[in-house]
Amino acid sequence: MKAFIVIIGLTFTLSAIPFALKAQSNPNEKMTLSPGEQSIIGIAALTAKGDLTKLKISLNEGLKAGLTVNQIREVLIHIYAYAGFPRSLRGLQTFMTVLDERKAKGIHDSMGAEATPIKDERTKYDRGKAILEQLTGAPEPTPKSGYAAFAPEIEIFLKEHLFADIFERDVLTYSERELVTISVLSSIGGVEPMLSSHLNICLNVGLKPPQLQQFIGIIKRTIGKKEAIAAQHVLDGVLKSRK
Repeated sequence: MKAFIVIIGLTFTLSAIPFALKAQSNPNEKMTLSPGEQSIIGIAALTAKGDLTKLKISLNEGLKAGLTVNQIREVLIHIYAYAGFPRSLRGLQTFMTVLDERKAKGIHDSMGAEATPIKDERTKYDRGKAILEQLTGAPEPTPKSGYAAFAPEIEIFLKEHLFADIFERDVLTYSERELVTISVLSSIGGVEPMLSSHLNICLNVGLKPPQLQQFIGIIKRTIGKKEAIAAQHVLDGVLKSRK
């Protein structure tokens, strides 16, 4: 009887090994960016750079990767907060052309979900402040210092508009929005302190170091070696500071 029990237990243990190995391998599957996330990086980077010819190709690739029309549109809207209205509008116009061309070929793309209406009754400033604290994982400092003390108006704009009006829109996740942001910042260059801050936020919202290294590779392939080297330097500093 004891031998029977041992055999049964051993059989169960051996049969469970494949499931255990599969469960252990799941985290590794998240160490690479999904096709949609990779497309978001390319679309954002090329829009920020103003390379509309390559952007058309990247937009088509994004749709093929499974991004919805509303997701890509939201990426292009988000960009204006970091690269300005002209780049954002040119991206949107290019996307409209792509959709028209695909429709003429009989391709019907999924529109996807709209943004959920905001029911939070707090002020936009308070909502934005709460979202920023969630992204950074730290309370907002008081009293204000630096640019927030020098130009308090822009600090209000950031809280009310960027982190409330824009980040609240759930068409994109926080991690997707951060991929858009670091793609734009890496492409325009000269904003290393902001890139450092947002790379830290990327890690706070669930992106992993291997995914951010993959991001650097996409920037190199899409925008250029110079921009990738600069972004890699910033990323190296961020990862070193978090050890």
